[in-house]
Parts: sequence; structure tokens; C-alpha cells
Amino acid sequence: MTTGTEARLERIGTDGSYVIVPMDHGITMGAVQGLKDIESTIDGVTRGGADAVLTQKGIAPRVHDNKNGKGYIVHLNGSTTIGPDEQDKRVTGTVEEAIRVGADAVSFHINVGSDYEPDQTSQLAEITAKADRFGIPVLAMAYARGPGIDSADPESLGHAVRLAEEVGADVVKTGYSGDADSFKHVVESTRLPVVIAGGSRGTDRNTLEMVRGAMDAGGDGISMGRSIFQHEDPEAIATAVAGIVHDDLSVDEALTESGLALEV
Repeated sequence: MTTGTEARLERIGTDGSYVIVPMDHGITMGAVQGLKDIESTIDGVTRGGADAVLTQKGIAPRVHDNKNGKGYIVHLNGSTTIGPDEQDKRVTGTVEEAIRVGADAVSFHINVGSDYEPDQTSQLAEITAKADRFGIPVLAMAYARGPGIDSADPESLGHAVRLAEEVGADVVKTGYSGDADSFKHVVESTRLPVVIAGGSRGTDRNTLEMVRGAMDAGGDGISMGRSIFQHEDPEAIATAVAGIVHDDLSVDEALTESGLALEV
């Protein structure tokens, strides 16, 4: 890892842990709640404690004035929910373009076990090689997704995160296996920092229990989109999540300190 990569990792995290809010879903789902006025959402989540936000390259002009000095990640592939196959993620940008629009890091999605895994693996390897030359960190979004694969299976998730390390990523995002005990296997499958995805939005308590479980298993944070940017109060839920990731709060403590309701 180069000095530049290390320096930029510090811009997208805090002391080796990460609260990242992806908002690249406009390409996937359209201008859903939280993304129409993305400027306000970016301002809220970064005020709440997010270390970095993530978008596609074209949204960069709407990011910088609103991220309150926090980190910025540009995502380099995508697909839509109305296309023929959402798992068929296609390249949407380059490392050079990400640097040009002011990114501190890049990210790339790979569906391990899918029909598109071979091409996506090669593309991720090309990105990590290019990013290393520029000292740019790579967040690999490595999911276990494909025919007959349980996307929460710890063995499959462990394989996905190991693939990310093998091809040169610096941080890896993956799904949550459902509990801390099983997620330990996923974390132990790689030496990379492991952050969890949020998936579709649940209750605040469900979201925070998932974050707490991942951290208890030895995880290094979260990269949650819809659970945060679609929340009625993105700043408050970001505060609660950051409280668990960065301050080791319990779920009840995080709910209380963020001003969210103590759900049962």
C-alpha cells in the first residue's frame, strides 16, 4: 500500500473504521426518497457522523459543497432495476475520471457466484492495478449472489471478501450473515477491513442491531445506503450508526443519543 493510499483511507474513515453512505442508487432505482435533494441528504449524513459518501461520477458537482469536509468515493459500475438483469453491473467510470472529479477513493461492485463474476473479477483487478499506481484506495463491494447461492451464507460471504483481497482491494463491503457468531468467519476470511451493507430499510433497531453484531464480530464499520438516506431523519440515523461504529455504543445508547425512539 502506498503512502497516498494510506492517506486517502484516512479521509474516508476514522481510526481504521468506516461509516460510508452510498448514494449511487439513482442509477439503479431512480430519484427515490433521499436522492432528489441529494445535497440536503449529503449535508445531513455527514453532519451526523458519516466518514464518507459515495456516488456515481456525474453527481460529483452536487457533493463537494455539502459534504462538510468528509470523504468522497466514486462508484465505477452500475445497473438498473428496470433493465434485463440487475446483477449485470457495467462499468460507468474510470479511476482517472474519479480523480478528476475529486474522489478520495473508488468503489466497484462484484457479484461472486453470478454469471457475471468472471468479467467483474477481471474489471476489479484492472481497477485495483490502476488505482494502486495513483495511490487511490479501492472499496470492493463483494456480494455472494448467483444461482443457488444464499446471500447470507457465511461461507459464501467469506469467499467473496477473500476474492476482493486476492485481486487487490483495500476495503471490502459485503452482506451481513445475520448474527455476530457466523459473521466472525467472514471477517476472519480476509485481512482487509470488512464493512457491511444495509440492504432494504428495516426498523431503526433492526438496522442498529445489525451494525452492533457486525462490530462485535470484529467488523470495521458499515457502507449503508437506503437504511440511512431513505430515513425520515438521515442525520439522526447516521449519528446512531456512527455512535456504534466509532464510540462502541450499545443499540439503546445509540438510539438515545441520536434522539431516535427506543423501539422494542
